[in-house]
Amino acid sequence: MPGSRAPGRGATITNRPVVGAVVVTPAIKILEAAGIAHDVTRYDASQAEGDYGIDASNQLGLSPDEVFKTLVAETDAHAFVVGIVPVSGRLDLKKLAAAVRAKKTFMADPAAVEKMTGYVLGGVSPLGQKKRLPTVIDASAQARPRIHVSGGRRGLEISLAPDDLAALTGAQFADIAHAQ
Repeated sequence: MPGSRAPGRGATITNRPVVGAVVVTPAIKILEAAGIAHDVTRYDASQAEGDYGIDASNQLGLSPDEVFKTLVAETDAHAFVVGIVPVSGRLDLKKLAAAVRAKKTFMADPAAVEKMTGYVLGGVSPLGQKKRLPTVIDASAQARPRIHVSGGRRGLEISLAPDDLAALTGAQFADIAHAQ
């Protein structure tokens, strides 16, 4: 896998198949500032037809179980929460509600997601959001040494250790996904 490691930094930037200048997003800035080991991979998201996570998995040759999507839900108390689940599954809103001690959760309005996170749909990263939201990572992530999440732009993926992601987002791990 072609890449280059910046001196004194924790990132390896991998460009495949898109080639060009390195992209820096709020998510990447947070990882760099914290000195967290991570890889940044770019791919061509311009042809994605709605399911950006599956498209990323296919283009990068990764299992859909190791690529995670970042979803924003709203609770019955009108608080927003983040659920991070494998692209191979779906967010179980009842389990997410239980994890955050809410009566129920439902998917947040897309415009509210973009306003709350500062990211466009299909490129919502759990890192570097405008407002830090309570975050729950599906427990399946703990079985993997690294997982892939959005880098804050469509076509940009970050690979990092699940525990590092949890530490940077203040997340908890819980069973919040079910098979698709």
